[in-house]
Amino acid sequence: MTLAPQRTPAAGSPASDAGQRPAPAPGGAGRPNPAVVEPWAMGLAVAVAVAGAALGLNGVLRGWAWFPAVLTTVFTVAMTLAALRALRLRGVLVGAGGFLALALVLTFTFFRQHSIAGFIPSGDTMAQLQRYLRRASETVLAESTPVAPNAGIVMLICGVLGLLVILIDALALPLSLPATSGLGILAILVVPAMVKPQSVGWLGFTGAAVGYLMILACSHWFHPGAGARTDTARNPGQLRRATLTGAVALALTLLLQLVVPGFDQGIFPQGSRLNPWGTANGLNPMISLGNSLRSPTGTGRITYATNAATAPYLRSATVDSFDGDSWSPDDRDASRRVGTGRIDPGVDSTVEEQVRVVTAVNAGQFTSPYLPVPYAPEAVNGLTGRWSWDPATLSIKGVDLNSRNQQYVVMSVAPKLTPATLAQSSAPVRGIADTFTRVPGNVPQIVRQTADTVTAGSSTSYAKAMAIQKYLRSVEFRYSLQSPVQGGYDGNGLSVLADFLAAKSGYCIHFASAMAVMARLEGIPSRIAVGYAPGRATGATVSLAGQGALPEYEVDARDAHAWPELYFQGVGWVAFEPTPSRGVVPAYAVEPAAPSGASTNENNDGLFPTGDPKPTAAPAPAPLPLPGPGGEAGSGNRFAPLLYGAGGLLLLVLLLASPALARRGLRQRRLQLAGAAGGGAAPAWTELQDLATDFRVPPGESETPRHFAARLSGSAALGGVDALGGVDDPGRPGELGGADAGARAAVAELTANFERQQYGRPGAETAAGGAAADRIALVRESLRENASWWTRLRATWLPPSLLARWRRRASTPLRAVSGPARGAGRAAAEAWSRIRDAARRLRRG
Repeated sequence: MTLAPQRTPAAGSPASDAGQRPAPAPGGAGRPNPAVVEPWAMGLAVAVAVAGAALGLNGVLRGWAWFPAVLTTVFTVAMTLAALRALRLRGVLVGAGGFLALALVLTFTFFRQHSIAGFIPSGDTMAQLQRYLRRASETVLAESTPVAPNAGIVMLICGVLGLLVILIDALALPLSLPATSGLGILAILVVPAMVKPQSVGWLGFTGAAVGYLMILACSHWFHPGAGARTDTARNPGQLRRATLTGAVALALTLLLQLVVPGFDQGIFPQGSRLNPWGTANGLNPMISLGNSLRSPTGTGRITYATNAATAPYLRSATVDSFDGDSWSPDDRDASRRVGTGRIDPGVDSTVEEQVRVVTAVNAGQFTSPYLPVPYAPEAVNGLTGRWSWDPATLSIKGVDLNSRNQQYVVMSVAPKLTPATLAQSSAPVRGIADTFTRVPGNVPQIVRQTADTVTAGSSTSYAKAMAIQKYLRSVEFRYSLQSPVQGGYDGNGLSVLADFLAAKSGYCIHFASAMAVMARLEGIPSRIAVGYAPGRATGATVSLAGQGALPEYEVDARDAHAWPELYFQGVGWVAFEPTPSRGVVPAYAVEPAAPSGASTNENNDGLFPTGDPKPTAAPAPAPLPLPGPGGEAGSGNRFAPLLYGAGGLLLLVLLLASPALARRGLRQRRLQLAGAAGGGAAPAWTELQDLATDFRVPPGESETPRHFAARLSGSAALGGVDALGGVDDPGRPGELGGADAGARAAVAELTANFERQQYGRPGAETAAGGAAADRIALVRESLRENASWWTRLRATWLPPSLLARWRRRASTPLRAVSGPARGAGRAAAEAWSRIRDAARRLRRG
């Protein structure tokens, strides 16, 4: 037969793959080219979605000074990706350009003075990057929200948001999965949902929703569905359907939290806090105190029995490093000592009477690298695993495990202090590291003035300490868990401290930080201890060898506490209690005649009830007992393993199902293109070839469409006879007979449509898109019925056509590099050959 010369497809019509865009609708000649407009529109939608979701980070970061850097990063990366796509570059090059743009904008924004020409990274940039990452890590570990937006944490947030822009853009455009791009937006919302007491907030939720709807709208405008009418974006009913869909989605968002585990009480997004892993059971120094105290139910329950006269504080970690922005723990890993059987408590005290206490602790579900113990421990027995202790602070930390399910016995010792003893300890401090005395240079004036005013007339360190404690426990101050959140000073830096002293309302971390900073301003070494206030009696007893039956107490997350410790020469570190209505003021720090806020809970919102009165004195201490405490284990979160397992199983299922989902999505997009105006027969033909490949009848590289169709129709895959390989006219499918005649007829019609489009007269009519979809469905059903179970399984879950496509895309960078590399190799070989020939001629001459 004679074939007409193959013509070049008209601009905008699909050529050979479903990735091509449909031609403009009739009458739309004056409209901009969708292939040029789409990248810019989608880039703007992605930028709005990411920047809008980032609005929810307000409250995680204090103020709005960080947001211009986020806007610069997000829009620079999004517009760079749009420009590269508008230039019709390959997807790999577009992604590489996005990463390059992110690196350059971060360098320009944060490392301008440590780079080449202000935006090209250098060795100094890498060194500064490490410092910023370390600063961000310290902020996460040592501050409670909202944190001060230092350069490290803002740089980290900008970097993560830039990466999410690249991910969301890839999902929305080259992978054609705009709905799935919502997962990237959700990843941004998860952070404030888990950290902020007010969760995401309406601002971040609205910004994310608007951006996500813009992404879906762009996708629908440029890629209308197969069932929609021509120019569907102007269909008046589209707005109605979109509004109804949005309303249903919003209603589900508000109501779904009532039945999904992991949402706290309240209305999402303003009153809920998403926590799919359950409430934290450990005590993260400083950062989780506010959230733990605000927890409606106590978690991380610890029980302990002691022979002390009153229930002791349990001390977990020491926070001693203060740079003005925040307090943070200094673990001093280089100087830590392994093994807790013998600990030097460092009690270099002139006080003759020492009090030794035995305490049996059951950590239960409390999970922390630090071990809660009474101060000052001199031996801890019964632990499993390796533990180390810091000679400077006596904090005990796991080397390769945590405190969960640990049961141990602590022997602690402390001098018996009296006001007279401390008043006489006025000698200059010696042998204390400057970490405990360092005062930042940016101390606000209100802090200095308050310290000077409060301690005026006090001549000794003890008198100054008592004056500061008396001032903070006075009726001027109010214990409140909510005021710092509402006032935006829920942290522990100097700016937070200034706000606290002005508002005179906060909780333990604010009172402890205020006393520690003011003590340093007055020349007294200070640090902050983090742990638990004295617990509540359970009414049970624990039998301990050599001690008999000891009364048992319990604490949980609601008892989390921070208190200052001040150093006195000849005595050591001494604890004070400046927080009104929390904890117990030590006997040596009581002001009997002074009015205090300690004895009343009036005007103290958010307090947890103090529980039962403290017990009377227990039996006297005895020699070191063998470990073997009893008591019941902590309750903990029983559902955490199930949640972890379900999450892991879900990820595994999604991973295994990804080829099947991707193949299904590709088929749907092709059939939508075939059904769109100007879509033509090419997408349906490409789908037919991939279907045949999945069911072991792949097209040959140089095979004509007609010959491929004849081979497919005559194959066993469509119920034909493989011996009929000589058939070269698919227009007579009925000759083979059988139940698969309809599928073979569909192959013939798809082939005829494709040939008519490729080789026929311009403007030739092709079958409607709905007919193409029906024919593909017929062929697919016949292929499945005639295939073996293994072929069906592979075609569904590991389709060869899709895997081959993925292999080609994965090898694109290698092919892009191999060509120039081969050219460079040939040039080098030719140059070497010329040099060698020239040398030979010189030798012969």
